[in-house]
Amino acid sequence: MKISLPKNSRLQSEAFTFGVATASFQIEGGVDSRQTCIWDTFCATPDKIRDASNGDVACNHLNLWQEDIALIASLGVDAYRFSIAWGRVLNQDGSINQQGVDFYIGILDELKRRNIKAFVTLYHWDLPQHIEDQGGWLNRDTAYLFKDYADKISQAFGDRVYSYATLNEPFCSSYLGYEAGIHAPGLMKKAYGRQSAHHLLLAHGLAMQVLQKNSPNSMNGIVLNFTPCYALTQSAADIQAAKQADDYFNQWYIKPIFDAAYPDLLAALAPEDRPEIHDGDLELISQPIDFLGVNFYTRAVYQADAEHGFVQVDLPGVPKTDIGWEIYPQAFTDLLVSLDQIYDLPPIFITENGAAMDDKCIDGRVDDLDRLSYYQHHLTAVDNAIVQGVNIQGYFAWSLMDNFEWAEGYLKRFGIVYVDYASQTRTIKASGQAYSDLIRSRAHLTNNNNK
Repeated sequence: MKISLPKNSRLQSEAFTFGVATASFQIEGGVDSRQTCIWDTFCATPDKIRDASNGDVACNHLNLWQEDIALIASLGVDAYRFSIAWGRVLNQDGSINQQGVDFYIGILDELKRRNIKAFVTLYHWDLPQHIEDQGGWLNRDTAYLFKDYADKISQAFGDRVYSYATLNEPFCSSYLGYEAGIHAPGLMKKAYGRQSAHHLLLAHGLAMQVLQKNSPNSMNGIVLNFTPCYALTQSAADIQAAKQADDYFNQWYIKPIFDAAYPDLLAALAPEDRPEIHDGDLELISQPIDFLGVNFYTRAVYQADAEHGFVQVDLPGVPKTDIGWEIYPQAFTDLLVSLDQIYDLPPIFITENGAAMDDKCIDGRVDDLDRLSYYQHHLTAVDNAIVQGVNIQGYFAWSLMDNFEWAEGYLKRFGIVYVDYASQTRTIKASGQAYSDLIRSRAHLTNNNNK
């Protein structure tokens, strides 16, 4: 089975960027050669991780990175998106940890040698624990520590990086980490969620300033995740509930960047739940970015609720991934078109899209046809958005390989490459082979078109 797209699709052009993505804590291991981070602490807290696992070894990428880069190259991708562990490259006093910096420079140089573009994310949730001990993202000072980190690392990496993203999914860091308590650091308070979100966005704005100064030739921006919100019925109450949910979970993170304002929902929050916003903050947050990274997995359906305004509804009988997320590719097209209509956007890159499936490796093969189908329908959804005028320039499959899936531990597999954690053997799945075939077929098509 293969992935097929219309012959005239922009995704069939060699100008379109195809890549794979990972994150530091999820794959690296090497816990002894970096600072302790909030996820180490969270993993050590009873009942937080479903299988009671941790990221101490993960995929052992710290030691296997050369083989992993060779694996990435074998897929024929144009780009590799990965994140830097803040606590691996800086010491607790803020000085450079040269051993950690050299690890990433080795990766960057090898990617350059293989002509694979490096898309670097500076923050993918692994805040050093000593910073959390001072309040973490609830402390405004953390935004300035992040600026310092971005400054030092962008200088250290020089011209090796094709693209920098300041943050990955600030929604997850703030809402899941400080408001719902599902992710590290596991705090649970509405005010914490809103305040940490503001400081994360402030950190983004501050870091953009130093990235544009230190690395003016790279494409610098941010990665936001979106879960489009649909009304259960066409009643006015349910439509309003979906709108409120969208403002709370989605627009809260993008509107300050492009409109220098929070959604109107801000005024409806109880005074004690509103973030403290200083003069000039929104101007800092809203400076121009070179690209917007969009992560998409699923949608959510809401109905009106007298107490909370909105409540999510779990639809029965709909197709779902192994992690329980509805498979609804139309929401992907709807999202991209609506963002394009609401905001004056720079080029968009789909920085994550993929599915957890219940994979089995049998006789060295993983026939994940369910994931392959997911990619087929979601790449088609991206193509449909492009046809409707959305400027999408790249797509990254999440994830390169199975890894530590946060609160789910190692129970859920998102990779297009299967990882046997006991032996650290990597096996390209059927979906990975189909993805590779799609990417490699573009050159053939382009050559034919040029005849």
